[in-house]
Parts: sequence; C-alpha cells; structure tokens
Amino acid sequence: MLRIALLGEVTAEVDGRSVDLGPARQRCVLAALAVDAGRLVPADRLVERVWGTDTPRRGRATLHSHISRLRGAFSGAVAIVHRSGGYLLVLDRPDQVDLLRFRALCAEARGEGPRAVALLTEALALWQGDPLTGLRGEWVDGERERWLRERLAAEHQLVDARLLAGQGEELVAQLAVRSTQDPFDERVAGQYMLALHRAGRSADALDYYRQLRERLVEELGTDPGSALQDLHRQILAADPQLLVAPRTAATASIVVPRQLLAVPAPFVGRRDELDRLDATLSTGPGGGTALISSIGGAGGIGKTWLALTWGHRNLARFADGQLFVDLRGFSPTEQPAHPVDVLGGFLAALGIDRDRQPADLDGRAELYRSLVADKRMLVVLDNATGTDQVTPLLPGGHHCTVLVTSRNQLRGLIARHGARPVPLDVLTDTDAHTLLVDALGPDRTAADEGAIAELIELCGGFPLALGLIAARAAADPHLPLRDIVAELRTLGLNALDSDDPTASLPTVLSWSLRHLTDQQREVFALLGIAPGPDIGPPAAASVADLPERETHAVLAVLADASLIDRTPGGRYGMHDLLRAYATTRADELSNEVREAALERVLDYHAQTAYAADRILNPHRSVAELDPPKAGAHQPPDAQAAWAWFDAEYACLLAAQHLAADFSWHVTVWWLAWAMDTYVFRRGHRSDRLDAWLAAADAATHVPNPIARITAHRALGRCYADLVRHEDAIDHLQQALALAEDHRDPIQQAHTHHALARAWELRGDDRQALGHARSALDIHRSLDQPVWEADALNGVGWYAARLGDYDSARDHCRAALTLHRDHDNPDGEANTLDSLGFIDHESGNHRQAIDHYDQALTVYRDLGNAFQVADTLDRIGHPHAAIGQTEQARTAWWAAVKLYHEQGRHDDATRVQRQLETVAAGRK
Repeated sequence: MLRIALLGEVTAEVDGRSVDLGPARQRCVLAALAVDAGRLVPADRLVERVWGTDTPRRGRATLHSHISRLRGAFSGAVAIVHRSGGYLLVLDRPDQVDLLRFRALCAEARGEGPRAVALLTEALALWQGDPLTGLRGEWVDGERERWLRERLAAEHQLVDARLLAGQGEELVAQLAVRSTQDPFDERVAGQYMLALHRAGRSADALDYYRQLRERLVEELGTDPGSALQDLHRQILAADPQLLVAPRTAATASIVVPRQLLAVPAPFVGRRDELDRLDATLSTGPGGGTALISSIGGAGGIGKTWLALTWGHRNLARFADGQLFVDLRGFSPTEQPAHPVDVLGGFLAALGIDRDRQPADLDGRAELYRSLVADKRMLVVLDNATGTDQVTPLLPGGHHCTVLVTSRNQLRGLIARHGARPVPLDVLTDTDAHTLLVDALGPDRTAADEGAIAELIELCGGFPLALGLIAARAAADPHLPLRDIVAELRTLGLNALDSDDPTASLPTVLSWSLRHLTDQQREVFALLGIAPGPDIGPPAAASVADLPERETHAVLAVLADASLIDRTPGGRYGMHDLLRAYATTRADELSNEVREAALERVLDYHAQTAYAADRILNPHRSVAELDPPKAGAHQPPDAQAAWAWFDAEYACLLAAQHLAADFSWHVTVWWLAWAMDTYVFRRGHRSDRLDAWLAAADAATHVPNPIARITAHRALGRCYADLVRHEDAIDHLQQALALAEDHRDPIQQAHTHHALARAWELRGDDRQALGHARSALDIHRSLDQPVWEADALNGVGWYAARLGDYDSARDHCRAALTLHRDHDNPDGEANTLDSLGFIDHESGNHRQAIDHYDQALTVYRDLGNAFQVADTLDRIGHPHAAIGQTEQARTAWWAAVKLYHEQGRHDDATRVQRQLETVAAGRK
C-alpha cells in the first residue's frame, strides 16, 4: 500500500518501506502531483509549481527527467501517467495522500457528537509539523500557508465539536493559549468563555469578555459581535442550557434538501469564471467556504447557466444540501418574490412544517440562520432584483456558500456583505464555436464552417442568441445553415424572437427595463441610435438633453442593470444585440424626439472637434463659413484635445456618416474640417479621404463657395498623399479656379501651397517651386507672417530639392525665425526638417542630425505621427553617411513600423530596402 506524506517532511512509503525520493526538486515534483492526485496536471503548471520564476531553460525536459527518476524510485508501485500535455498521479484511493485524507475527514466531520470529535482528532493526527518541510518556492510557500489555515480551521472545528459534545474544563488550557495568540478572534473568544463557564469559572469568563470588549473598542473602535454578546448575556443569566450538550446527530431529525435544478446543456467555456468561484470557495472564511459570490450580467448572458454548472460540479462540497430559488426579479408576469415567502419555502425544505414557522420576516430569518449556521450548504438566489431582496436570505455562520445572480450590479451586497463579484461577458469565438458544434454535431458544422463563422459573428458571443440559433437549426436538421444566416442578417433581432417568452431574446431583454423609469428607458433607447461604438458622458448628456450630473446618474443605473457596459476612459459601450434592441425601442419614440437627440449629439461632436482642432493647430486658416455654435465642452490644452480625439475618433466618423444620411450638409462639412488636423497627424489617410469626399458632396448644397474650394483643396491633398496624382492635380486646379473666380487671394495662396506639394510627389520639383513662390507672393502681400513663413519654407524645400542649397538655407532660416516669433511649432518643425535635408545634401551630416532631432521632438510633442515617420526616414541617411549604422537602422525600423501603421506600405518597402542595403554593407 502506498502512502505519501505532505503534512510535514515530504516522504513516501510502499508497503511500509520508505522510498528514497531524491533531491528537493524531485520531492517538490511529487508534491505538485500529489495535491491533485487523480487529476491531470498540465506540464506547464507543474514546471511553474516546482521552479516558479527560476524555471530552467529546458523546463519540460528537466521535469520529465525528475518524473522518470520518481517512477524508478517507486519501482512500478505508483503510476505517473503522461497524457494530453500533462501528468497524472494514479492512486487506488485518495486517502493514500495524507493531505487528501485530512480534507476528507474534515469534510465528513460535519455533524455533532462523538463521531465528529473522533474524525477531527484523526484528521489532525496526520500532521507531523509544518507541511512541505525542506521545500522552497512561491507555490510551496502559498500552499504551506493555505494548508496551515486549513489546520487551524480544523482545530477550531474540533473545539466546537467537543463543546457540542458537552466538554469544557478539558479545553480551558488549550483555549487560553489560543486566545492569547488570536486576541481578536471572536470565535476563539466564545469557545474560551464557554469552556471557562463549564469549568465553573464564570467570573473569569465574564472578566475575559470585559477585557476583550475594551481592546476591541480601544484598538478597532467596535463592540463584540452579536453572537459573543448573546453568550455574555447567557453566562450573566446562568442559562442552564450552556451546561448541557445539545442533541446529537443521532437524535436530530436530519433533512437534506436537494433543490438545485438540472444543468441546462450544453455548457461551454467560462473557465475563468469557474476558477474565480473555485478560488472564492477555497479562500473563504472558516478554512474553505465562500460567503457570497454575485454573478452579474445582461439578460441571456448565462448567469443561471454558470451558477448551476458550478453548483453541480461542486456537489461533494455541500453534503448538507442545496437550496435554490428564482427570485423573479425580472419576470414579465409576476412580482419579485418576497423574502418572507422564500424563507417559508427554505424552512419547509429544512424540515420545519409551515404551521410551526414564525409568521414575520425577522422570525423566519432568525430561524433559517440558526438551522444552517453550521451546515455546509449551497444557496442559489437566482434573478435577484436588488440587495434588499437578498439580504434576509443570507445564511448565518461561516459554512454556507451563496451564489446570487442578477442583471443588476448588487453594490450593496458587495459593500455590506463582502460578496465577490463575478461579472459575465460574452463568450469567446472559440467557446461560441464549441457551443454550436455540441448542439448541431461536428458533421453538420464542419460541412459549412463559413456559415458557422457568420453565425458566431452575428450573435456576438451572446449565449442566449447562440442557444436560440442552435435550437432553430437542431429542430430542422435539413435546413441549410446559410438560410439561417440570411434570415439573421435580414431580420436582425426579430430572427431571435419567439412565442415562448423565455426563448425570445427581445422579450428577455425587455424584462431588464421593467424597473427603470420612463426617463431611463428613453435614454437607453436613444443611446442605441447614437453614432459610434461607444459614448462618453458629455455626448450622452447631449443625446439625453440632460445636465451631465443627471446623465451620470442615468448611465450608472443602466450600467448597474447590465444594459450598457463601462469601458476604459470613463466611456460606455453596448453589445451589438443590446444596441439592436435599444434601436427597436427608439423606433417607438416620435421622429421629432429621435432627430432632436441626433442633432444635439452631432452638434456636440462638431462643436468640440472644432474647439479641439483650434488648440492643436491654432494658426490654421479658418474658412469663412459659420462655425458650429460655441459648445460647453472645451478641451483645456493640447494633451486633452488629443485624448478627446483619440476617444471620440470612431464616433466622429460615424457622426459624419449619420449627418450625410440626414442631409445635414453643413455638419458633414464641418466634421471633415474639424477632424483634418487630427487625421493628418495620425496618418489616417483613407479615413481622411472618405471624410472629404463626403464633405465635397455636401459642399455642393452649401451656398458659401469657401466650402467647395476647401473641399476640392483637401481632396487634392488626400489624393496626393495616396499617390493618385491625376486626381490630386485635378481637384487642386478646380480649387484654384474657384478661388480665382471669387477673387479670394487667401484661398488662392493655400491652393498654390497644396499644388506645390502635389507636384513634388508627382516628381516635378520645378512646378512645385513655382507654386510655392506664388503662395509666398500672395501671403507677403496680405501681411500674413505665419503663412508667409510656411511659404518661405516651401520655397526653401523645393530649392533644396533642385540643388540650390544656399537659397534654400536662406529661405528656411527666415521661415524658422518667423515661426518662432509667432509661436507656430508645427511650422517650426517643418522648417527644421527642411534644414536637416539641406544640411545632409550639403554634406553637413552632423548638423543635419541635429536639425532632424529638433524636428522630431516638436513633431512628437504635437502628436504628428505622419511627419515623424518621414523625418525618421530622413534622419537615417546622415547617420549612415558618417558610419552610425546602428542609429540609422534604429531610425529606419521605427519609420517602417509607423509607415505600416499608417497604411503607407510603399514607403515602408522603400525604407526596408535601405535597411537591407545597410545590412549588406556591414557584411
């Protein structure tokens, strides 16, 4: 017979013969297997347990070597099986490992009387000192601490059992020591007071209570708990019941309720959530119990599914039974269950006839807590509406595990009762695929993997939606999956409707709205039609037409009801199916209400984008078109402006599309204009083009010619950056012609500047220089120093490209002075970049590097990733010219990365070739 000891030094015996387990690492391998004897332990987990962060380079191979030596040491008496990427220690019985036997004995000792005393005494006799003696490591230390807590819990449990058996005097000496070691442990204090009382030392018991109370008040600012206060009163009153043992398990009427519903199949995924529930159970008070876990999430997300699955997987831990109730918090036809009625059912299940139960809530709650206080039971409170409904149903003591499911986030339960939240999100694509395969069979799903992938995408990982689709397909095995996909794409949420309310996703979601106010329901509906994948509180306030403080309150209610999700950055999102449901609710509102909400939020986006752009690019020429009305949201500085654009970017694009759908032409144009600095500096070239295409179309409906001129010029710039030269020149020529027709010199100058850039990219620097000089002449005549500086830099840049470095340098230095005089960092960076190019082409490579470095600093401060990429490309050349190949490589690798991020793949390929040339040169 094999015996493995872990509760002391790690040893093993086979038929009474000691086994040489080898060095400490090898003994640690055995311990890591033994704690999970009978279960497969992944090899990676074993390596982590044995070595932790000091894992050898060939960790798996070293592990296998240790296991081979262990097999040899046991001479075949022990099977250590390799299977599915892990190892399994096979035992005839779990009690062959002292730790597992200890736990089994403690679990069995749940009753009263001599048997419990005997079992716990036997369990504690298995301990031979500190567990895992001689072994070290993070896993070992953690296990050792946990097992010591289990031993302490068993010791407490044994004292309770001995007191229940009528003992007292025999325990005084032991409890005197323990009360000194744990002076604030009220459980120990109660045991000690009762033992003293039974030993005839009631005065000592009362004096000990007085001292304990003084310490608690002085050091913790609290009185003893109610249980200890009750015991104190009983001792004061010389209650005779304290001197006799209560009835034993042999004489008690034992009722073991088994109310847990069957697990709805199939169950997939949720590994992290199951592990979290397991961890809560293993670290709870009393050496292995969790008080409360609160499982939260939207309707149809699988809360009950998870609770029942976990409960059935852990039935062995709850030998005293399971209680289950549907609290009907979100029932469409019934009122939420009242706690007094629920308690009546629980008490009946526990063997208390209804005619013997107290009639009032407090009386039933007290009796319920008394009956289950020392039992190891699972209580599942499903579909709770709020903390007040749950609180009277919480059991007393420290041995029951409670699972509460709710669509609401039960913050009061977490704050007041220490509940551990277990939020549920959608299933991963892998788990969703597994669910469909389990429901439909591998052959049917393998026959049309494309349709399965589309179903997973359309359901978005929502378990109820996936279940409804699977049920529909399973009910008609001859129905092609493609037909279900087509129906779901065409009908949307209506395809998930049903006459059975429990099998209808729209109906299930509607139940979440029952407890909301009319205002909250309306805001939820309007959020469904707001543009973009998520929303920030200021935009939500615009949608709701409420002050921000009041909007925050409504958003908090919707988030607590799992109708919207809090996302990083203080924003709120919504699952696609919930958004589709919200949209159906918005359809019930009047057109005036919907359009007014959309106008407000689009006005917010246009206002704030305009304000943020003025911060990022204050010297940008403002078109003579009425700007959006002054908005309440004004970013305080450039950092805040960048953060706002980053957060709202997807919403801004969606807002422009929505404005185009409603033919709100001025808003379409202004959104393109207000986003332009941001999209250019971030390198979003395709989005920039799409925005200006929409703006150009809208501009034909705007009477002010500035709108058309600006749109054509912006399109020319977009096409030039996308290397679509013919389109670029065509749009820029149209812009120039319109500007000349309307005798607008400012627009002419800006368009000449854009034409210069377009001709440069087309490869004609002489044409570019001509347009740059035209821009310079106009800006000088209009006394516009910032734009004059920009034109000076343009002339200098194109002169340099044509080899006229002296003239180029003069123009760029003049430009740099003007930019600095007028605090225009964007123009300063552009000019520094030009000077770097001039220096490099003139052979002044170190000066070129200095100018490029200065330009990079300013570009990065401005968030101008587009120009950073170009300057990184350029700075590599002077580095390479003076033999600084590593610096050149570093700059070019960074440029390649940025080019790819910005979709500038031709530029990335070109720089990649430069890297290859440098690498070849080094060889």
